[in-house]
Amino acid sequence: MLRSAVLVLAMGAALAAGSSETRAQATARVFRVGYIVVATPEEQAHLTRAFEDGMRDLGYVEGRDVVFERRFAHGDTGRLPDLAAELVRLAPDVIVTGGNPVIAAVRRTATTIPVVMGISRDPVGAGFIASYGHPGGNVTGLAADPMPDVLGKDLEVFKEIVPRAQRVALLWNPVPPGADTYRKVAENAARRLGVAMQVVEVRERNDLEAAFDAMVRERADGVWVLPDPLTFTARRQVVALSMKHRLPSVYWQREYVDSGGLVSYGSSVATAFRRAAWYVDRILKGAKPEDLAVEQAAKFELVVNLGTAKSLGLVVPQSLLLRADEVIP
Repeated sequence: MLRSAVLVLAMGAALAAGSSETRAQATARVFRVGYIVVATPEEQAHLTRAFEDGMRDLGYVEGRDVVFERRFAHGDTGRLPDLAAELVRLAPDVIVTGGNPVIAAVRRTATTIPVVMGISRDPVGAGFIASYGHPGGNVTGLAADPMPDVLGKDLEVFKEIVPRAQRVALLWNPVPPGADTYRKVAENAARRLGVAMQVVEVRERNDLEAAFDAMVRERADGVWVLPDPLTFTARRQVVALSMKHRLPSVYWQREYVDSGGLVSYGSSVATAFRRAAWYVDRILKGAKPEDLAVEQAAKFELVVNLGTAKSLGLVVPQSLLLRADEVIP
């Protein structure tokens, strides 16, 4: 009799526990996270993966804890306002983005929704935040500013591989917020290193062919590509044109070198997007963007494409190869 009573009580407790667990699962919050970039899904794949891996590391499982609303402009910045408005109508808990043109479009539309920058350039100068320590408003995240010593390092590395280079074309898009700051820093770095600078503007993909033709006419010894969503999404075309005209090229981001560019020195965008997951986690747990300090990119990497150097008839110094974080054969 006693055993039966105990068994009944145990079964009842188990059922009650199961019922409570079921209710908890049924009422558990599933967060909605917006994700919008200017690139195509294929061009952005490694950065999307970095961010979502970061979310998984923090315990978020897609479909169980979080739903990602992904939007890609396929290289057309003109689509950004509509895509941003579409995301805002879904009322996400937070929106993740990267690149100044996208951040600007999202910020204009998502005035109250928290926005996390996977990467940004001079966010104070662009008007996205009030300061790094106290962003204010609804925007926070990661920045990779054109610090003179770091940006100048690009050109120093280039000069090690192409020591006779006296004139370098600067491929520059003047449209994104903060772009003028980059140009000024680059020009100062060139003056410091005694290199003549030819500034070549591009505002859309269709400008690239003419831009490289202008470099050739002005007898540039190489091309320096500044960080920009336009050239980033068109990086395969940029690299192809530099190779077509046999112009050694230096970049801020390794993705260009992965696509066949010569050399890069700069911040790791994939690391920044992975770190963006930490900001999202904090916001989903109740933190306010205005209270989360914006972080400067901390990881820099030197990547050399040895195959490209050989194709251009260049010899990369052994001292540079030893310093490289990665050498692509």
